[in-house]
Amino acid sequence: MLNTKPNIAGADDFYAELLALHEGKTAKQSADINARLILILANHIGDRHVLVAAMQAAEKPGG
Repeated sequence: MLNTKPNIAGADDFYAELLALHEGKTAKQSADINARLILILANHIGDRHVLVAAMQAAEKPGG
């Protein structure tokens, strides 16, 4: 089951770290980082049903 409720300890800090990861990068470099990050996290999750539910949620505005 996909958890879409806030679930990250220190969410504001994480968001700042995510933004810092992209700082000074080109649009292509940022897109490549995002693609690698998605694949790393998808592999970590490992549950195809959860991943499909996440893709469906991400496709909707306000995901």
